[in-house]
Amino acid sequence: MELANRVQTLTPSSTLAITAKAKELKQAGHDVIGLGAGEPDFNTPEHILAAASKAMYDGFTKYTPAGGTVELKQAIQTKMKQDQGLDYGLDQIIVTIGAKHGLYTLFQVLLNKGDEVIVPAPYWVSYPEQIKLAEGNPVIVEAKEANEFKLTPDQLEHAITDKTRAVIINSPSNPTGVMYEKEELEALGEICLKHNVLIVSDEIYEKLIYTSTKHVSIAEISPELKEQTVIINGVSKSHSMTGWRIGYAVGNQQIIKAMSNLASHSTSNPTSIAQVAAQAAYEGSAEPVEEMRQAFSERLEKLYEWLVAIPGIECVKPKGAFYLFPNVKKAVEMNGFNTVDEWVTALLEEEKVAVVPGSGFGAPNNIRLSYAISLEQLEEAAKRMKRFVENHQ
Repeated sequence: MELANRVQTLTPSSTLAITAKAKELKQAGHDVIGLGAGEPDFNTPEHILAAASKAMYDGFTKYTPAGGTVELKQAIQTKMKQDQGLDYGLDQIIVTIGAKHGLYTLFQVLLNKGDEVIVPAPYWVSYPEQIKLAEGNPVIVEAKEANEFKLTPDQLEHAITDKTRAVIINSPSNPTGVMYEKEELEALGEICLKHNVLIVSDEIYEKLIYTSTKHVSIAEISPELKEQTVIINGVSKSHSMTGWRIGYAVGNQQIIKAMSNLASHSTSNPTSIAQVAAQAAYEGSAEPVEEMRQAFSERLEKLYEWLVAIPGIECVKPKGAFYLFPNVKKAVEMNGFNTVDEWVTALLEEEKVAVVPGSGFGAPNNIRLSYAISLEQLEEAAKRMKRFVENHQ
């Protein structure tokens, strides 16, 4: 049977082969350490679980408005005011089925065939695919490692054409963990205003930061940039709620209304109980979030130290999220492999350490490691990686 053209353009995930191989080895009884996790290894905080349980027994198990409950929107409204100093009306907020669904819906209502979206690389794997599904063209711009993988104003200016509709800014970033400073955002924002380019600001990792530098949303910088920006966020990473599937988008009223209309004909509402849980996440204690952040910060310091001690591995130290994105090109060449993907496969087969090749993120010389596992496992993984590199010298 012939499938629709839109799905035939999709690129299979580069992580699938490694994930399948790791699962196969585990099932065969091998001690595999997986560093591919894109979610915190903590359970959802107790007060959130309690709120969801109460909602179920109170009978809050029916349809809600497609764009989310008023109560959750009000909690998001308060969060945006407290954290970013930004005021949004309820008609400027949509609750989505995870931040991923927010991005997907945004591109569906924003793009016509042939419209371009600038995507700095390294990028989260779903950005280009979602743009293609909306019949748009992802314009990949390589953000240099020497500039901490951050898009420069000159790069942005040169990438803009008369077909450019939007640019994606992900800070802190998946996969690199780097974060834009306020001055850098100001410079990028000026160019977007000059060319009337919408800014898609993916801020899903904003609560997981390991530096004294405060997270800044580009929408905070000026009223003009606020109007030019759609912020994508959610509770998945900040409150360890990946499975609850609650995200949101805030921004231009016309865009948000279109997203809500599309949701009403595609998904209906986000799960009613999960919305109550997300409301509790924002209205309840932030202490569990801080405890998780501190644990990640400790793991980052240790793993970074162990990693850069391995011959042939270099790494930009991240400031947020829970990933390291080391450049392993020298190690790969030193070990006699042709590509990073080959090196990653051999590392899994010989030392039972699963990492994600950077090719899927638009950076073929790198690998992504998640430190969302225990410190003991991270230490063991680093030892195995070091042994692997040294054995192949």
